[in-house]
Amino acid sequence: MSNKGNNVEADGQQNLSEVLQVRRDKLANLQEMGKDPFKISRYDRTHYSTEIKDNFEELEGKTAKIAGRIMSKRIQGKAGFIDIQDQEGRIQSYVRKDHIGDDDYVLFKTYDIGDIIGIEGEIFRTQRGEISVKASSVVLLSKSLQILPEKFHGLKDHELRYRQRYVDLIVNPEVKNSFLMRTKALKSLRSFLDERGFLEVETPILNTIAGGANARPFITHHNTLDIPMYLRIANELYLKRLIVGGFDKVYEMGRMFRNEGMSIKHNPEYTSIELYQAYADYTDMMEITEQAVAYMAEQATGSMVVNYQGTEIDFRPPWKRMTMQECVKEYSGVDFADIKTDEEAIAIAKEKGVELTEGMRRGEILNAFFEEFGEKNLIQPTFITHYPVEVSPLAKRNVEDPTMTDRFEAFANSWEIANAFSELNDPIDQRGRFMDQERKRALGDDEAFETDYDFLNALEVGMPPTGGLGIGIDRVIMIITNAPSIRDVLLFPTMKPIEKAQHNEEE
Repeated sequence: MSNKGNNVEADGQQNLSEVLQVRRDKLANLQEMGKDPFKISRYDRTHYSTEIKDNFEELEGKTAKIAGRIMSKRIQGKAGFIDIQDQEGRIQSYVRKDHIGDDDYVLFKTYDIGDIIGIEGEIFRTQRGEISVKASSVVLLSKSLQILPEKFHGLKDHELRYRQRYVDLIVNPEVKNSFLMRTKALKSLRSFLDERGFLEVETPILNTIAGGANARPFITHHNTLDIPMYLRIANELYLKRLIVGGFDKVYEMGRMFRNEGMSIKHNPEYTSIELYQAYADYTDMMEITEQAVAYMAEQATGSMVVNYQGTEIDFRPPWKRMTMQECVKEYSGVDFADIKTDEEAIAIAKEKGVELTEGMRRGEILNAFFEEFGEKNLIQPTFITHYPVEVSPLAKRNVEDPTMTDRFEAFANSWEIANAFSELNDPIDQRGRFMDQERKRALGDDEAFETDYDFLNALEVGMPPTGGLGIGIDRVIMIITNAPSIRDVLLFPTMKPIEKAQHNEEE
């Protein structure tokens, strides 16, 4: 068997090692000359690239100090051009030997793509019309000892991009733009709520009970108290305690943690916002949801209508509304208004091939039908209302049909992006719901709630009628930024660690 492939790979590794060694040798030479870039602590930058380009008419002929990373370099004898990339973009600099001096020009010629430099000089336009900075001094501020991905191919490997997000941000400008859009969207959401009198608060991330949602928690241990603790799966029960305490409008945006599977829509830690408003109900939460998400899209992209993977998603209010039973009837042909018992629901589920688990009742089977037949059809923003009591342990019952709750979930691109309800404030009913969750836990459902007795005590103190809402921030941002995976909207998504041996090989 030929070893040609192995030899080529070995030669490639050797060539790479030699190039990396050359960079280290350049650094050692600079240090011997007393020009160690890592001893420079600061640089008095006066302008960013975009600022110079946007205000060229008034800045032409003036002196500026810019700083950034060398992204390209073209040397032509006694002069050269380099492109510098800073936080806002790129700008060209023209460097001449007779402008910066012989010694500094010799050093400048040794600088590599990826090095970080500071340039002082005159703002001008080249004969080709490009706005540039004519250097009078060039200072090396940091030596790059690694090699940026090749110019034309860039960093394409998604696994490597997520692991080395710092490189991804350098070489793929559209990635940085997506995260700038995320920041705009989150800032606008906070502004939206602040202007409506909501108070931003903070609640514990470490909990003694994993409550507030049906999910599997991450478990840790507190050594001093010698008790298990859980990373929060939701902040709902703490926020509702604040409503009991007299805060009428509260919200918290932050990370939640769920020890579950990973997919294009799921990451073990993700960003969510929950908000609660006293003396309001789920219909008020609908208005907030559609107005807030539309505002986020508009502030981030300039429009309430966005293109997601070739499909236009129109966030302009009002959004479509359907009950869960209406949605199931439309997309499965089964009318649960005619199904009165658990046995009838089980029979129709078997007929339609809907998966059943032990102990499922009519309401849970209705929800299973919705997940099987309904969700995938909800491309445009849609509110699905009136969820069964069995799958809504914290929601208030509907007065006209007590088997249903005053709850909705909002969908877009067939994804759930928000969940809300008129909050259950009846402590006796809530205790019964918790007992039902305990029944599910006994049947093996490790995602069912634990009973939070202190929360029950808070409800007994008295909570006013309240509307509550949770929005899955990352999924909304995915649609707004046209991101195919949740990993594309998280700066540092969860990744399986690289084996230590592989690290050693790379070094």
